[in-house]
Amino acid sequence: MRIWFLLLCMFAVPAVHAEMWKCTDTDGNTRYTNVKGDAKGCKGLNLEPMNTSQPPARAQQQQKPANFPSVDNDTQRSRDAGRRKILEQELAQEQGQLDTAKKQLAEQKNTRLGTEKNFARLEERLKPFEDKVKLHENNVESLRKEIANIK
Repeated sequence: MRIWFLLLCMFAVPAVHAEMWKCTDTDGNTRYTNVKGDAKGCKGLNLEPMNTSQPPARAQQQQKPANFPSVDNDTQRSRDAGRRKILEQELAQEQGQLDTAKKQLAEQKNTRLGTEKNFARLEERLKPFEDKVKLHENNVESLRKEIANIK
């Protein structure tokens, strides 16, 4: 059965290769065809067969060498606990800075200067305080995500 299949494949391969012609009419328009009847007065193209080789096989995943450093579970847990403690301290500090920035912004919003007769000047004066609040809000959010990612 396999022999018949191989013989069929051997004889079918030349039939798959098609002849191509390049035709140019009197106006200079170029068209390509593989239909022999439409190829009167056309030049035959010598096309190389397409590459049908298989891609190289993937390399197998390499195992860790025997002397590769690794950490046992207890050591990793203690490292994670230390990391969590540091991040929670940073989060508490950042939340304190956020509260301070919000108070400063509220104070600036309630303060009216005589030189600010239009709203654009008020916005210009408040922008640094609003930016500071936004910065601390982003920092708090990032620290919360980081704490949530600790195993």
